[in-house]
Amino acid sequence: MQQLPPFLPSDRVYIVTWNVGSAVPPDDITPLFGPNVSEGTVDMFIVGLQEVNSMINKRLKDVLFSDQWSERCMDTLSPFGYVLVASQRMQGVLLLVFSKFCHLPFLRGVQTESTRTGLGGYWGNKGGVSARMTAFGHPVCFLNCHLPAHMRNLEQRMEDFESILQQQQFDGGAATGVLDHDVLFWFGDLNFRIEDYDIHVVKCAIDSNKLPLLWERDQLNMAKSTESILEGFNEGPLKFPPTYKFDVGTHTYDTSAKKRKPAWTDRILWHLRRTGSPVPTHNAALQRGLTSWLGGATKVTQHVYRSHMGYTISDHKPVSALFSLHVRPFCTHLLKRAINTGFSCCFFNYTCLCFSFHSSSWDWIAIYKVILRMFLHKSWIQTSQRLPGLHMGQGRACDTVGYYSNNMNSIVGLSTPMQVRNVRGQKEDIPIHQNCQGCNQAHWLQ
Repeated sequence: MQQLPPFLPSDRVYIVTWNVGSAVPPDDITPLFGPNVSEGTVDMFIVGLQEVNSMINKRLKDVLFSDQWSERCMDTLSPFGYVLVASQRMQGVLLLVFSKFCHLPFLRGVQTESTRTGLGGYWGNKGGVSARMTAFGHPVCFLNCHLPAHMRNLEQRMEDFESILQQQQFDGGAATGVLDHDVLFWFGDLNFRIEDYDIHVVKCAIDSNKLPLLWERDQLNMAKSTESILEGFNEGPLKFPPTYKFDVGTHTYDTSAKKRKPAWTDRILWHLRRTGSPVPTHNAALQRGLTSWLGGATKVTQHVYRSHMGYTISDHKPVSALFSLHVRPFCTHLLKRAINTGFSCCFFNYTCLCFSFHSSSWDWIAIYKVILRMFLHKSWIQTSQRLPGLHMGQGRACDTVGYYSNNMNSIVGLSTPMQVRNVRGQKEDIPIHQNCQGCNQAHWLQ
């Protein structure tokens, strides 16, 4: 049986935000995900993009096929064992959530939302898209925003952000609002500017590396002390130069007739819920178990907060941050023993969570290749890359059995990798219905 971690003392989350200015993705975006992406030390990668090309002909193509940016991110991360578990797009605002394949059974209640704020709420060129889930028992939310531009629109930025927080509501549990989650990560092209100083003073401060002088007049930093909606939001020190605005194709700040002042428009912040109480579940026994190890509030440590100045396809530079979410240990007693189940000529080990959940006629157990890029709405997409450590024999492709719970909107069980063949030696998906020996629930294999 595939070994699961006995506990998860900290969950490492890596976030990237980038206003790509309608550009096509560069050939290599691997540096965006950190120098050690191949080591698998990160549990989740979150990508927030703004101004993805949303021309009518491009959007029609993206409806039928994945957009270029999603494809490039999947192609980059899937060889290292990461699967796309959530995606939400609103015109040019795109949010992608990747997770390690082995974490899929522990990501519950995945939901996405979007809020338009452009043209008074009728247009999606500005606004926010979010994805929420319960990760290892903790409700977490990721919010990617593109707020109004220009120096004069500070008040409008704050109003739009408050509107996004109020309008985005999720189904089920206690974490129905964005701020109800144990941890909220807020990032994107937030468009806050540097006040008072003219462009020459700003550029001189950048050239002489006197960035603290500019922090004092950064609109977002100043607003934290005056805007109640920003209470509880945290951000690491801005030790990198402003990431806007550059002449496209160069590392030179704006030399056009408009001469926009450099600014830290691209930001990554986090917010911790005030109370440390766990989100209620539908099962009393599980609730008691969760309460015993979710006693303390989640803590967040930021390890890295940086820009990636080497990219020149946009007038913005991408920004990334690496966090550790410190949580109470996730013990293996929350898992049931492996269940051996035989059907036709096949035999597999199936790991089921110990708490009983309400099965549905829309639940699925299906056999899929362990050659994956994306799990989204019960759809597994193949790629030419094999997940590391998930193979059998001499490099042969193999299969895995995954149980998808419609009520819980998530994978609740995965089998060990295996070869599945029928009596004629051809691979196939085999329909079956039987009771799980551990939780006595009716399970369908379709």
